[in-house]
Amino acid sequence: MKEVTFIRQNIEKWRDVELMVENSVETAPDVQADAYIDLTSDLAYAQTHFPQSRITLYLNNLASALHNQIYRNKRESISRLVTFWTQEIPQTIWEARHALMASFIIFVISVTIGFVSQLGDDSFARLILGDQYVDMTLDNIAKGEPMAVYDSGAETEMFLGITWNNVKVSFMVFVMGVFTSLGTGFLLFQNGVMVGSFQTFFFQQGLGFESMLAIWLHGTLEIWAIIVSGAAGITLGNGWLMPGTYGRLTSFMMAARRGLKIIVGTVPVFVMAGFIEGFATRHTEWPTWLRLTIIGASALFIGYYYLYLPYFRNHARQKQ
Repeated sequence: MKEVTFIRQNIEKWRDVELMVENSVETAPDVQADAYIDLTSDLAYAQTHFPQSRITLYLNNLASALHNQIYRNKRESISRLVTFWTQEIPQTIWEARHALMASFIIFVISVTIGFVSQLGDDSFARLILGDQYVDMTLDNIAKGEPMAVYDSGAETEMFLGITWNNVKVSFMVFVMGVFTSLGTGFLLFQNGVMVGSFQTFFFQQGLGFESMLAIWLHGTLEIWAIIVSGAAGITLGNGWLMPGTYGRLTSFMMAARRGLKIIVGTVPVFVMAGFIEGFATRHTEWPTWLRLTIIGASALFIGYYYLYLPYFRNHARQKQ
């Protein structure tokens, strides 16, 4: 059977399944189950005869959406908590890998802009960080305590406050995707320029290496989690802007669920980053090797969980 004939014979049935996904509460479970069996048969046929076609991708996504609707109220065992973090989150990250790459590129470009701007005008940091913060930092440098800002409160209080603020920022970056990907991109740009100018400011004070040891002790996880949040926001915005073969609302809802799952996956990272900033960053007297070890361990975790594991899980899933 030719692809165009296959599509013509089944397109109305697939549209009914799309409506079923949108209005799952109004559809009987048995009807959903029968539709799912029929749909997976079509998917198997498409994978066999049209493996590189867009219709195969469409059917795969539609089958996944219907599967999620059928099993969303299923009582889960405690093992679901394990598979959520070891399988579902990595798989979702893989599906959003292009958005993650776009978020990373936006952030790197904005950091570069902040770096170049601060080099060209040493008052640029005041525009971005505010006069009060810059003056306080200069005063701390004069006292011989350049990182004193990280020792300005009780450890537990700082940990809770920083973590809560970081989680709020991540959700804001995600939610801005409602205003298309440009909303998320704008917040990523703001944060990147701030990081670039902030780090360059310390280099200009002759404290580049020391500042990097302190800032990136917690910043490795914190900044990466913001980039991942940006990927969630871009995913949300793209679901609205580029619905593909789905209806715009259906595409947006699917993207929202995918993006929300990504955001939930960043919460433990923000908690760990907040813990390090609240309890460890203040200890500038710690040996360099220890702080570099923490930074390196954070980078290894990012590489494993957000780069290697998604690729590995997807590869294993394809083999199955």
